[in-house]
Amino acid sequence: MLELEAGSWALLVLGALIVGVSKTGIPGLSTLMVAVFATVLPARTSTAALLLLLIVGDMMALAMYRRHADWRTILKLAPAVVAGILLGALFLWWASDGWVRKAIGAILLLLVIITLLRRRAASAEAGTGRAVASGYGLLGGFTTMVANAGGPVMSLYFLAARFSVQAFLGTAAWFFAIVNLVKVPFMLGLGLLTPQVALTDLVLAPAVIVGAFLGRWIAGRIKQQAFDTIVLVLTVVGALQLLIF
Repeated sequence: MLELEAGSWALLVLGALIVGVSKTGIPGLSTLMVAVFATVLPARTSTAALLLLLIVGDMMALAMYRRHADWRTILKLAPAVVAGILLGALFLWWASDGWVRKAIGAILLLLVIITLLRRRAASAEAGTGRAVASGYGLLGGFTTMVANAGGPVMSLYFLAARFSVQAFLGTAAWFFAIVNLVKVPFMLGLGLLTPQVALTDLVLAPAVIVGAFLGRWIAGRIKQQAFDTIVLVLTVVGALQLLIF
């Protein structure tokens, strides 16, 4: 396993819990878990470590929402997402830990800005045509490959499609289950998915499962506006820390 101090392990367990909660109840938490992992681990290693835990979370989400996916939307997004993943893999191959760390911070800030701009718009309807799908898909594929931060991008697109809650969660569950599995060979080829990383994730996986059940429980028990504000503030803090330090 990776050699870590007790405080670092505590943060990773918290991050693993957040993975589960974000997959089954509160997608807005996904940027926070990226910041936690990238703070504790080297940036490139954090991307690989988080990927395996996300796959565990995907399996939990599919167990709960697999019957509610909109497959037409997934197929429409697929070509641009694949292109974004390839661009992200090239960036990871070229970039150092320092560059990846700063890229994760910049991506998180960008996603916060996008979210705030959407909230200020007169309508949440942003259109879901092919050009819009290509833009979201390309950015979603790149961010998910580089930083496992495609969740907020795709959440905005699914909101624009005006999905019901069940369709939203089901489509997101299948979309990310497929995308995250596609990313595994790239991580292996880049030498980031090592036995040490896998063993570390094996220890953290139970926290993801607990978080998944917790996410389903709390989804309807919190005022969304207040919670979203907390998540955005914490995301900005985490992103600034990655950019500055």
